[in-house]
Amino acid sequence: MNSSLARNLGSVMVSILVALVLWEGFIRLYHIDPAIAKDPLDVWRYLFTQHADKVHGFRSAAQNRTVLFHNLRTTVRDAALGYIAGIVLAMGVACVFVLQRTVQQTFMPVALMLRSVPLVAMAPLITLIFGRDVLAVAVIGGIVCFFPALVNIMYGLRAAPPSSLDLMQSYGASRLTTLRKVLVPSAMPSIFASLRINVPAAIIGALLAEWLATGKGSGNEMTTVLNTFDYGELWSAVVLVTVVSLLAYSIVSAVEAAVLAVYAPEAAGRKT
Repeated sequence: MNSSLARNLGSVMVSILVALVLWEGFIRLYHIDPAIAKDPLDVWRYLFTQHADKVHGFRSAAQNRTVLFHNLRTTVRDAALGYIAGIVLAMGVACVFVLQRTVQQTFMPVALMLRSVPLVAMAPLITLIFGRDVLAVAVIGGIVCFFPALVNIMYGLRAAPPSSLDLMQSYGASRLTTLRKVLVPSAMPSIFASLRINVPAAIIGALLAEWLATGKGSGNEMTTVLNTFDYGELWSAVVLVTVVSLLAYSIVSAVEAAVLAVYAPEAAGRKT
């Protein structure tokens, strides 16, 4: 797992380097006003070297980090809530749908109908029902993560080898035993694919929930600083959220490699 984590972190560093080059190149190519578009050096100064200037209303770098990391902690917590809620619910619903086809035929159209409604339109209703605290965050983030995970996990559960299913049936195994011993282990690649793709989705859901519901965290910070024209804080917040998303994705990928090496070595070999 350590080698896998190091490999994934190396990929993250390469991705960050490419993003920095594209970021700087985009600003220079389109000649964007430096007052609005902050380049990587501006963000570095904002986070680490800027001195306080009361005349111009500038905070020191330490004060900037305090504000940014306070909001980032809230966003990470909100993203984790939505992530866990969406994945757990998707796993449970996918298992029920696979074991009970009539339940799937009844409720899958309802799920698809709900998925077609823009989340921005649903957010006011969610806040009215669940309030403007962590419960609303969990619901909004869970909705963002639920549907992609449901489709992937269902596909994985149904891709179990027929020979294994026949063997369990010949031994008279129950549906739950078959689910536990055959379907879930064979679906591990699809389950971890859902875990990976929902890392950035959970961050997006948390930012959306903070903007539309709670008024806290980096999501709220990114909208409020536009009124104060503190574009350094805006760009720095975006960079920190992006870095957290990349690191979380790498950690999930490392865990995936370790688990697939045990439960699905063929899939792990293809992934590497």
